Amino acid sequence: MERMTHAQAWAAGRTERVRARFAGVSPYVLDSALAAGSAGVSVWAVVNDDVGWPWWVYLLATATAFPLPWRRRYPGATVLACAIPSTVLSVVAHSVMPQVQLYAVVGIYTLADRGRGWQRWSLLVALVVGNILGTRSPNGMLFSLLTSVGSYVFGSLVRELRRLARVEAERAHQVGLRAASDAARAVAEERGRIAREMHDILAHAVSLMVIQAEAGPLVVRSDPERAIKAFDTIADSGRDAMVQLRRVLGVLKDTDAAPELAPQPTLAELPAVVARVRASGVRVESEIEAYGPSDVQTAAYRIVQEALTNVLKHSDAQSVVVRIARAGDALAIEVADDGRGAPVVAGIDGWSGGRGLVGIRERAAACGGSASAGPGPDGRGFVVAARLPLGA
Repeated sequence: MERMTHAQAWAAGRTERVRARFAGVSPYVLDSALAAGSAGVSVWAVVNDDVGWPWWVYLLATATAFPLPWRRRYPGATVLACAIPSTVLSVVAHSVMPQVQLYAVVGIYTLADRGRGWQRWSLLVALVVGNILGTRSPNGMLFSLLTSVGSYVFGSLVRELRRLARVEAERAHQVGLRAASDAARAVAEERGRIAREMHDILAHAVSLMVIQAEAGPLVVRSDPERAIKAFDTIADSGRDAMVQLRRVLGVLKDTDAAPELAPQPTLAELPAVVARVRASGVRVESEIEAYGPSDVQTAAYRIVQEALTNVLKHSDAQSVVVRIARAGDALAIEVADDGRGAPVVAGIDGWSGGRGLVGIRERAAACGGSASAGPGPDGRGFVVAARLPLGA
């Protein structure tokens, strides 16, 4: 799109200031005053002529400006209505024509500014041909051309400035819409990220705490040591959840904090999660052979954490295997258990409506990877698998 130059911007700004000054006045009032002034100039030229002219010459001089109050709404008809008495007056009483025909200047300017394309070009041709053929001297022809064509050029300039102002306004509107859309999308993404964080933290911790709390009373007399371990696991899970919640809530409270600078768990912290799951009575084999960038490690940590949470909550598994290794240019994650292997209820993209599995898919997609979940081989157990690109 075209951009306005400094001169055009200045002219547009001055036009807007003048327009604002007369914003409360009806256009018909302003144009009627303009018509009265133009008629006064024409009548004054008749009065100052040495020839005593009859009344109808004064009437013709007045009629040249009579249509001006309707110039904004009917620019073409206004120019034509002004031109008819002006032409008659020029033929029958040429000597009373004013040096500067104000009605012609205003009409030409208005048509160049507001007229249709064919009207504007027809007017320009008529002005050039009429001034060349209708004047009696080269000086008069030059002056008439400068006055009429100059008015046309000025009207065309105002028309172009108004068009550029509309273009700029539309561009600003579109920029505003895009900014609002980007802001809304950023808010939605951030809300989704926080929801995933809160779900992963609370679901894992609460699941461990519930399992241990249910197991503790059953063994408190028969196996006090195991009961003590259960309560220790509850305390550890609660403390870990509090630490991670403070990470999230600390970023939410600090308006100046950048989300990407918030402390995030890495694969180095995964053994602690595995240990707590083992303390609940599930055998866990863990193999971590690769790590990767921090964002990939955070996503891998959360995926494994959620998969282990699902094992505790849904599978009745006795053992689970966690494998994290490099596979080409990606980090391959697999969490497989020997539980009852409940199938994933088909939904969007084959995923269930469970928030945990949806969160796994979203975390993998956020890293440019993919994830899958479903029954293990021969329908035994349940397998969560993901591939996260490691980048360059």
